[in-house]
Amino acid sequence: MNSDKNRIKTERLFLRDYSINDFDALYDIMSDTETMQHYPEPFDAEKTRNWIKWNLENYEKYGFGLWAIVLRETGEFIGDCGITIQNIDGELLPELGYHINKKYWRQGFAKEAAQAVRDWVSQNTNYDKIYSYMKYTNIASCSTAISIGMKKVKEYPDPKNTISYVYAITRAEWETLKNFE
Repeated sequence: MNSDKNRIKTERLFLRDYSINDFDALYDIMSDTETMQHYPEPFDAEKTRNWIKWNLENYEKYGFGLWAIVLRETGEFIGDCGITIQNIDGELLPELGYHINKKYWRQGFAKEAAQAVRDWVSQNTNYDKIYSYMKYTNIASCSTAISIGMKKVKEYPDPKNTISYVYAITRAEWETLKNFE
């Protein structure tokens, strides 16, 4: 699969396959303690390399994964967003996830990317429902999920997150939303 392939284009962003060349920019995000405050710990170099490898494997296995978010104007890598299969309270479910470099927080990039991925999933997969889950303290991720039409459907005890919140949107809800966007 061509790692430079632009999967999704939005007004300000390209979402494309990861490449190993994204390591430095991704490591800046994943090793940052503030950015990773809702994870058990920031990523070291090995975990960051494994993150890229995991996504490359997901592209081959599923035809999707987390994609690199790149600013259209400058070509700068600013994060990732996409769909992965995650264990959410004991079920393997399609999960929409996102990470943004903190210098680009509060500018609508997570929403723009997540909305585009939500649409891509609805148009390119057979999933009737997609999910996002996060640590209960991650207000920004909760807000992003809500901003793209997801609703909180569950919370559960999670050894990794203490408590995880789960948001979801069905295909029917997406279709209704698209009529108003």
